[in-house]
Amino acid sequence: MATNGESSGKSKGRVSRRDELGIDEPNELETIPTMVPREGDGYRAPLSGLVSQGLGRIGEPGHGLTEDDLRRVNTRKGFLKLLENKAVDIEEVRKTLLYEQELRQLQVELVRLQRWVQSNGERIAILVEGRDAAGKGGTIRRFTEHLNPRAMRVVALPKPSDEERGQWYFQRYIRQLPNKGEIVFFDRSWYNRAVVEPVMGFCSKKEHQRFLQQVPEFEHMLYEDGVTIIKFWFSISKEEQAKRFEARRQNPLKQWKLSPVDEKAQELWDAYTRYKEEMFSKTHTTFSPWIIVKANDKQAARLESLRYVLNLLPYSGKDAAPMRLAPDPNVITRFHRKMVVLDL
Repeated sequence: MATNGESSGKSKGRVSRRDELGIDEPNELETIPTMVPREGDGYRAPLSGLVSQGLGRIGEPGHGLTEDDLRRVNTRKGFLKLLENKAVDIEEVRKTLLYEQELRQLQVELVRLQRWVQSNGERIAILVEGRDAAGKGGTIRRFTEHLNPRAMRVVALPKPSDEERGQWYFQRYIRQLPNKGEIVFFDRSWYNRAVVEPVMGFCSKKEHQRFLQQVPEFEHMLYEDGVTIIKFWFSISKEEQAKRFEARRQNPLKQWKLSPVDEKAQELWDAYTRYKEEMFSKTHTTFSPWIIVKANDKQAARLESLRYVLNLLPYSGKDAAPMRLAPDPNVITRFHRKMVVLDL
């Protein structure tokens, strides 16, 4: 057995892991189990050699954790200390981890929902509308990434062709409606004619007014035939939209998202507001209501939108869901006539 003198001799000249991490009280350490992350849990395996070379990044450039950093940390306090030393925003990391965990649980429920839709022959149309850069596409991706593609579609129609311009306006959208046992997501829908087209001068005043008169009747026919229509409006502030546009300009992987219509969105903000409010007042009905999503916080908007759909539909196994399905009323709101300003 080693004596106290031998022990101190062996440790002399060597810095302990506690000293490295700046932790004085060994009794305060809480050992936590480690688990190898798997693909599909919000984790993506790094490219060969990147982590060992210190190129794998968390957050901003220069705040990366190397493989050696992670290997040497096996305590909660030690890990937090390491993040602080690397100038990583710990609260942001915690928020992201909780978001990924909740998202995965809700996506499991969405798979159950889709099975119910298939087995019962339901037809679900989910319309995702909102201002440019409001987070519509990102939310649709979180809805669909684990669903069976054979019973789900995403519809994002381009501008109408010459032939389509000579047809009844709703005709090309009718072709895209859900079949039996199918969920269809519309990344913008027939409501282009309610806001974008009149603002940009793509339709006449007469065409715009005719649309507002016909759309409640059109949606009522779908409702009577058994189609469930869910209409989301993603609402963001003018400042947040400007911030997201600038982020797209700076990111070479997202520059394709900027279109001529997007470039005019800030300039035409008030015009969009006027047409949007008219749309709500004339197309919000009991059988097809508008659901407003406060989308300045992208993660909250995604999670609560998923919750809204899961909470609305009576799919099998819903009562056994291990998480909250009722959407947060501070994020998800049903439009009502007394609303004056939404994009705050």
